[in-house]
Amino acid sequence: IITMTLSAADAAEHACENPYLGQLLGGHQLAVTIGLLALLAGVFLRGFRDAIGVAMIVGIPYIALNAVVIGRCLVEIARRPELVGNWSSALHAQGDPVALLLAAALVFPRLALGLSGFETGVAVMPLVENGPETPEAKDPRPMGRIAGTSKLLTGAALLMSVFLLSSSFAATLLVPEQAFRVGGAASGRALAWLAHRYLGAGVGTLYDLSTIAILWFAGASAMAGILNLIPRYLPRFGMSPAWVARARPLVVLVFAFDVAITLLFQADVNAQGGAYATGVLVLMLSAAVAVTLALWHEARIRALYFLGVSGVFAFVLERNVRDRPDGVIIASCFIAFILVTSGISRSRRATELRVERLVFVDAESERLFDSIRGKKIDLVPIKHTGKVDRWAKLSEVHERHRLEGPFAFLHVNLRDDRSEFEAKLELRVRRIVETGNYFLHVKGAVAIANTIAFLSEELDPRTLILGLTRRDPMSQAMRFLLFGEGETGILVYQILVRYWDSTPEDDIRPLIVLVSD
Repeated sequence: IITMTLSAADAAEHACENPYLGQLLGGHQLAVTIGLLALLAGVFLRGFRDAIGVAMIVGIPYIALNAVVIGRCLVEIARRPELVGNWSSALHAQGDPVALLLAAALVFPRLALGLSGFETGVAVMPLVENGPETPEAKDPRPMGRIAGTSKLLTGAALLMSVFLLSSSFAATLLVPEQAFRVGGAASGRALAWLAHRYLGAGVGTLYDLSTIAILWFAGASAMAGILNLIPRYLPRFGMSPAWVARARPLVVLVFAFDVAITLLFQADVNAQGGAYATGVLVLMLSAAVAVTLALWHEARIRALYFLGVSGVFAFVLERNVRDRPDGVIIASCFIAFILVTSGISRSRRATELRVERLVFVDAESERLFDSIRGKKIDLVPIKHTGKVDRWAKLSEVHERHRLEGPFAFLHVNLRDDRSEFEAKLELRVRRIVETGNYFLHVKGAVAIANTIAFLSEELDPRTLILGLTRRDPMSQAMRFLLFGEGETGILVYQILVRYWDSTPEDDIRPLIVLVSD
């Protein structure tokens, strides 16, 4: 979000400071920023392919113009060798090389924004084409995507390094110190200032327009990452409503956040810089640590190199946070907001059926399941699967409820990892020959009550008999919150009632019997 709002605010600032556009837009940077964000959202509302096409249209000319401007500046430096001599003398006047390196190390964290765009290149990795699919049994890794991403990031790193170093060198030697100061003509737009000075107002304005376009569309990679990551993860864990899996409503939601953040910061580029740098550095540090851990047992020398990289990022992050703590504050607000809204979402969605699909372990199970659908059995969930337990439950049902069956005894096995919101159920159905009843064994469930409700809807039994533990409500609530377990009978009833309310039908509902243990 900060990537998008910062880039749009920077584009608006360039537009307002241009000699020609400034006469029309001057003093309206906030409105221009929101307008640019709305335009970006409009591109993505049209479709993702259109957005990629626009990226090429604005990206290639910008790279070419940068090469032209920097090349012209280097030619000017070559014509005036005294510039390099003066610069070298000024450096040596500050102390010996060791002192210069230490000073550079202390200033280095301020270059964190030079990583701009690299982190969103990482975020869009899943969008890189994988190429011909390899059978999972041979190699489950997406090797084509890994190779493509390696080329993407290597190309980006080389391009960024060449442009960042050459433009910094040119700006240091050619831009006067007073122009660099806050409020100066080159503050925040050194290359644009150089383009106007050495290539004329026409080329300078063309460079301004290209810069405005690329800054405006810099948020596209962030938007692409959001549209790829949020639908992939949040609905899967129940941390958002199901509708965020659809691109257009998500674009509108992201635009609303963009406007809120822009209004909060009043489209101030410097105010958002700290938050942006913090986010980039945390991401890079996390990636470096992850690579170090992954390589530690495989390639110790490479792991030590990445450990050093992690140390550099940790140092830069610490200095950045110390100088601009607002980034940590804003990031913490985002994290708290995500956790709170995710918890609310998961709580509200707890009474969904939470089953992605049902598969049978064999053809016999599928045949038996189909044979008992539609008011042909009484469904009895059981906690234990032993023969004695089934006989005890059968005797209880006969004695208490005067039900003659046949009965389908249902046992649900929860999987170890219950973090995902929906599950693929594996169902085995067997007929108990001596009694004429049936036994249903489910594996892979993430919640017992939701699984029982789902199978009840699939079977449509005459009667659904649910046990009650009579434990106190607080302990039941905690067990449900922490382990997905609780007062199963009550929860199954609530899930079924909610489902019936959302899918009105004329069919006769099963009789639900709640039985105290």
